[in-house]
Amino acid sequence: MGILEKISEIEKEIARTQKNKATEYHLGLLKAKLAKYRAQLLEPSKSSSSKGEGFDVMKSGDARVALIGFPSVGSRTLASPGGGAGPPLQRHAFSQSTFLSLMTSTASEAASYEFTTLTCIPGVIEYKGANIQLLDLPGIIEGAAQGKGRGRQVIAVARTADVVIMMLDATKGEVQRSLLEKELGSVGIRLNKHKPNIYFKPKKGGGISFNSTVTLTQCSEKLVQLILHEYKIFNAEVLFREDCSPDEFIDVIMGNRVYMPCLYVYNKIDQISMEEVDRLARKPDSVVISCGMKLNLDYLLEMLWEYLALTCIYTKKRGQRPDFTDAIILRKGASVEHVCHRIHRSLASQFKYALVWGTSTKYSPQRVGLTHTMEHEDVIQIVKK
Repeated sequence: MGILEKISEIEKEIARTQKNKATEYHLGLLKAKLAKYRAQLLEPSKSSSSKGEGFDVMKSGDARVALIGFPSVGSRTLASPGGGAGPPLQRHAFSQSTFLSLMTSTASEAASYEFTTLTCIPGVIEYKGANIQLLDLPGIIEGAAQGKGRGRQVIAVARTADVVIMMLDATKGEVQRSLLEKELGSVGIRLNKHKPNIYFKPKKGGGISFNSTVTLTQCSEKLVQLILHEYKIFNAEVLFREDCSPDEFIDVIMGNRVYMPCLYVYNKIDQISMEEVDRLARKPDSVVISCGMKLNLDYLLEMLWEYLALTCIYTKKRGQRPDFTDAIILRKGASVEHVCHRIHRSLASQFKYALVWGTSTKYSPQRVGLTHTMEHEDVIQIVKK
């Protein structure tokens, strides 16, 4: 029995098992096995000696955003040529390629994309002085979770993104969203979730030491031991600092999960009622747009900036006006030391003090040290020793 068959068997078993107190250990073990087999699928096979064509997109700009959606989001299935019974021809997702060409200057590349290929189209959004790389990953769902075709490489690129934009068809309801979340979840990408607060450390001996600082309602010591035994771990230290589920504990054991923010973008709002648009817009982490009528795209860029948590810092030379044309883009919460490293790696060692104008100071200019936290659109002048 192959790995795929084992995975489908376990999924069927989980679906037909009634969830109650008596079956929680059985379900926990099944979930542990499922995670183990899925991890084996995503590992590169040792037997394949033939080298494939590289699928790596050079990371450029200040942040990276992955654009994910079904190949059928807005794509049209055309009849086979000659009206025969041959396979239907399909075209690339209208919404994704249109979105890419609207947001970036990558119009021709997006238009010339062929549905059957698994290529990644990069584009750059210029917003608030930052260059945000936008990657169109149209084929990520096609067999990616089973490790088919270029699935592994596409997932590898998606895992390096800072934010995921999930393109959904507003006319299709919630079906697409749940399917995409399930597919991405099965390859270790956790959307809009934080890392479970569980301390886990395998040891050489001494058995399993289990502790919790909170009352656990979803996991018990016996279940934790069963899951660890499934992974052939018999000596470890486990400390639960929050009430986590068995799935979250398995994520901690696997250690290869990626937690990233996600924006759910509902396209084609011009084809649904105002009540439905209002309902979708009020959902958490959701934005409603229309690529065809260019509706609400400015608000989407604002939300994207918020989710990327970027800040612009402007520099100033002594006796001169600040340079507002060339901003330094850093993550929110960056300090003066981060600014120094961005300008030149040796600047922090020669640093004497800095003068800062902006919202992060009590008065302008304020004399600050290396640990001072910068805020959006602050101006800094660095004085060397």
